[in-house]
Amino acid sequence: MTGFLPSTAAFAFDNDWPKEPVVVLRTMFGEINIGDARGGLCGGMVLAVVDYWHADRPPPPDRPAQGEPLYAFIVRRLVDSWHLPAGVAQYFQWMNLPDADTGFTVLGRRIVTDRGLPWRTIKTQWPQIKSDLDQGIPVALGLVTVASVRPADLAHNHQVLAYGYQVDGAAVTIQVYDPNSGPSDEVTITFSTRAPAEPTDFTHNLALDHPIRGFFRTGYSPASPPA
Repeated sequence: MTGFLPSTAAFAFDNDWPKEPVVVLRTMFGEINIGDARGGLCGGMVLAVVDYWHADRPPPPDRPAQGEPLYAFIVRRLVDSWHLPAGVAQYFQWMNLPDADTGFTVLGRRIVTDRGLPWRTIKTQWPQIKSDLDQGIPVALGLVTVASVRPADLAHNHQVLAYGYQVDGAAVTIQVYDPNSGPSDEVTITFSTRAPAEPTDFTHNLALDHPIRGFFRTGYSPASPPA
């Protein structure tokens, strides 16, 4: 555990905002409207609560309206959370990866041509996430939820904050703050490390309409939250 708890350190309101776009991201894939659907400001909420946590200040309890300083700050941190242009490219790349390693067999030897999302999540991302959590550092995660070649579907992915974990043999349970679920301490993602080259279930109780196909650690740079 890092010392962060959603019930005490996260926003008291959930990720439910007006449907009109609040910002337009201009990316290599074209323009993407953010904020025109439920879940649109998740990355901004994740980074903002970490900013308040590092500043040792409780976040404001009330949902801000458009035009208020906190709303503008969350929108700004939303844009920061995409880490343009590399961050958007990583989401798009992962959306187009398989759900298991692919390859072929030659003379009884398996030749891997592409690593799937489970292998990349379990073998490359989870050790980095675990290392940060072991040092008491909450970790922002980018969740890949769809398989698509359509840039507009980037908006279906999600962001959460990992703040603790439990390991039971090959089973790993990560405790996360999910902006869609509000300040709940009961939200988790669970998976097995037993066979990362094969299709892997990332079971969860997040308020999401899509399954989790894989996830990666996203970078964090602190910012000063509004007074």
